[in-house]
Amino acid sequence: MMAGSSRRRETLQILVLIFLLLLTKSKFHEAAESNSSSGNIGRCIEKERKALLEFKTSLKDPSGFLSSWVGQDCCNWTGVSCSNKTGNVVKLDLTRFKLCYLVVPLNNSCGELGGTLNPSLLNLTYLNYLDLSENNFSGLPIPEFIGSLKNLRYLDLSDVSFNGKVPPSIGNLSNLEHLDLSMYSYPWKLWASDLNWVSGLSSLKYLRLENMNLSTVASNWFQVVNMLPSLTELHMSSCELNNIAESLTYVNFSSLQFLDLGENRFNSSIPPWLFNISTLTKIFLNSCELKGSIPKTSRGNLCNLQKLDLSHNAINGEITEFIEALAGCGNNTIAQIDLGSNNLKGNLPESLGSLKYLYHLVLTGNSLSGSLPMSMGNLSRLYRLDLSFNSMNGTIPESIGQLTRLAFLDLYGNSWEGIITENHFRNLSSLFSFSLSSISKSVILKLSQDWIPSFSLRDIAVHDCQLGPAFPSWLRTQTHVYQLILSGAGISDAIPDWFWSITSKLWWVDLSDNQLTGKLPNSVSFDYDGYGTWVDLGFNFLEGSIPIWPNVTYLSLRNNLFSGPLPSNIGQGMSKMVKLDLSSNFLNGLAKANNLSGELSTTLHNCSGLYSIDLGENQFSGTIHDLVSDNLLYLSYLGLRANLLTGSIPEEICKFPSLHIIDLAQNNLSGVIPQCLGNLKAFTPLGHSFVQIVLLSVYDISFEEHVEIVSKGRKNEYRKIIYLVNAIDLSSNNLVGEIPDSITKLSELVILNLSSNHLTGQIPDKIGNLQRLETLDLSHNNLSGPIPPTMSSMTLLNYLNLSFNNLSGPIPTSNQFQTFNDPSIYQGNLELCGPPLSNSCSSTSNKNAQDKNEDSEGDEDRHDKLWFYVSMGLGFVVGFWGVCGSLIVKQSWRRAYFKFVDEMKDRLFVIIAVYCFPRKVQGQ
Repeated sequence: MMAGSSRRRETLQILVLIFLLLLTKSKFHEAAESNSSSGNIGRCIEKERKALLEFKTSLKDPSGFLSSWVGQDCCNWTGVSCSNKTGNVVKLDLTRFKLCYLVVPLNNSCGELGGTLNPSLLNLTYLNYLDLSENNFSGLPIPEFIGSLKNLRYLDLSDVSFNGKVPPSIGNLSNLEHLDLSMYSYPWKLWASDLNWVSGLSSLKYLRLENMNLSTVASNWFQVVNMLPSLTELHMSSCELNNIAESLTYVNFSSLQFLDLGENRFNSSIPPWLFNISTLTKIFLNSCELKGSIPKTSRGNLCNLQKLDLSHNAINGEITEFIEALAGCGNNTIAQIDLGSNNLKGNLPESLGSLKYLYHLVLTGNSLSGSLPMSMGNLSRLYRLDLSFNSMNGTIPESIGQLTRLAFLDLYGNSWEGIITENHFRNLSSLFSFSLSSISKSVILKLSQDWIPSFSLRDIAVHDCQLGPAFPSWLRTQTHVYQLILSGAGISDAIPDWFWSITSKLWWVDLSDNQLTGKLPNSVSFDYDGYGTWVDLGFNFLEGSIPIWPNVTYLSLRNNLFSGPLPSNIGQGMSKMVKLDLSSNFLNGLAKANNLSGELSTTLHNCSGLYSIDLGENQFSGTIHDLVSDNLLYLSYLGLRANLLTGSIPEEICKFPSLHIIDLAQNNLSGVIPQCLGNLKAFTPLGHSFVQIVLLSVYDISFEEHVEIVSKGRKNEYRKIIYLVNAIDLSSNNLVGEIPDSITKLSELVILNLSSNHLTGQIPDKIGNLQRLETLDLSHNNLSGPIPPTMSSMTLLNYLNLSFNNLSGPIPTSNQFQTFNDPSIYQGNLELCGPPLSNSCSSTSNKNAQDKNEDSEGDEDRHDKLWFYVSMGLGFVVGFWGVCGSLIVKQSWRRAYFKFVDEMKDRLFVIIAVYCFPRKVQGQ
């Protein structure tokens, strides 16, 4: 008994000892393998080490990212990881982001890997992770051998400047779980003619093909992707896709959570199956040309939704039912809703307040109506609220002041009414940007002069709301403001001195359309990161002289009471100036509608950034040449209408690459229209795009910009969209000569007015090339010939005036000419015929035929007389030289001739003596 017990005890001890030995061995191997993966133990396989070195030799590595690739232990090299068990290379992570993180601290230089990809990677037979993202392979195609790395589970080739067709062999990677081929490396772009190769990626969980050109893929592309049962994330935005399956017989996306198909061109309704995928948490279908209403769906299918972006489409219908469906989930998790820039209508229901996780709500640019629900104050996580540019009305509830996390509040462009007090801002300590306007001008901001807000704003925009009459003193606490708009705010006060001390960071100041009084300081420290500030103080009662503010790029002081001369050093003192508007004041210098006189000067020559000159409706004399300068490289609008300018149009204006509005009408300009107008780059497609980039990107023209241009026979004011207007108005001058053919090269020209001059010749035959022309006025000139048939192809032409010229022939009847039914646009051209004129072309042709017959007979008489005189002359010449020439050449003939002449002379003398003087002969 004792012996048996002893044996059992010994056996147990042996088993425990064996277990401890095995456990120790296991831990030892784990430690060894762990050290091996970090490179501390040299277990690199020689064949794979050589493959990596060969791969390195094909790369360009200006920053020395791979400088550690030396020695025997490749498992310790940068970006290389090996298996803990076998020592095989399993991971190659050469993403630029990671390499920069590792190398930049050493040499402070972060470049890119380049060169070529060596197929030696095929020798890494256990490689399952390959990341080369954010490097630069300069337009090379994706190597075919990538599709032979059969063990790959992770492949990221995003933003590596690959170009060309995606090799279908990638579809051989059946073990692949993560594939990223997105490309934002201009000008390189990947493309595929179909997505059938995707069906071979049966293990795929993550697919990202953003910005790939898929414009030619078959309409079944989505059905192919739908066959990936393990897919959880699909990123295919900006792929130029033009169709999406509106119906699916079977939705195979049993695991799909993230769907991004934004910025494509589907031009269809929202697919009904979309909201039936209950696993979806994030949906992005923005800017896809979607239309129709949001599909009705069971509330249960929306309960997992966290982010929804359907912005910038043409979606219509009621928003109320959709919000209530989201709110109906007891455990709703929706955090982000962006339905901006659609055609949605309806009211925001009180149930909106139950979306307790909502932090982002953007509904801008719809047709929503009604007031804000009181429950809005329950959205304690709300960070951004944008309801701008709708038709909302009613009062704004004080409960909005409970949103302690609210940073962006945009209520601009609605018809709010009522009173806003300090309670509306009571707990908005996080508020960063605030915008409010009332189209009905029925909002009063009743804020105490002693109020100290808890927020520190960066952007303030209050328009057409009663904020005054006193200048708001609470602005004094907002020392970090970058944008300040208080236009139409009913402020009838002087601008306090402290205001100018908070302007150092301002890049946009708009205090226009108030009743501000007083003078402006001569010096203000506007200095927004060196880029210059935009200032609009127009439509007030400010007075004094014009200040010199060096860092201001846009200055509008129009419609004030400024007086005195324009500073002669304004060009030098405000060298960053882009636009200066001093119109409707009492100045003695350059400005519009100030009843100014004198000659144009070179004052503005140093304003090299100036993009607009408007000196119209004054009494300036001199020439245009005095004003323009080669320094005005960005000049885009030249307005000198209604002055007393003389001389010719200088060819210098043809050199301005951004000039797209020329208004020289109602002056005394003479000479011909320069041929070089055809070289104006801003009137060509490429040049027009350049102008938009300059004005929208460089100058950020987003002000209430305005330009008055005569079009369609009347003066029209263009606001904000002046970069879209291309116009030439040379009317009411003394220009002579023909319309230059080169003007037909201006394919982006929209308005052309050459009326009331002394132009002659014919309308250019190629005028039909001006396909974007909307207004054409050639009236009151001396133009002749027919109306060119090519004008029928000008399908955008909606205003035409050819009256009081010498045009002849039939009026075209096709296309746009069918809409020109007013006979007055052709009157004063006696030889024009056809509708809408009363004289038909048949009677006109008969009269012309009769006139031609009479002209023909007259021509015959003139021809007979001409030939008579010509024959007489020729006969005299031939006869004279026929005789005299012979006498000169032949001596015997000359002697005989002179002898004959002498004999005839003697005979004539005897005859005259006998018959004329007989008595004298007889007497003798």
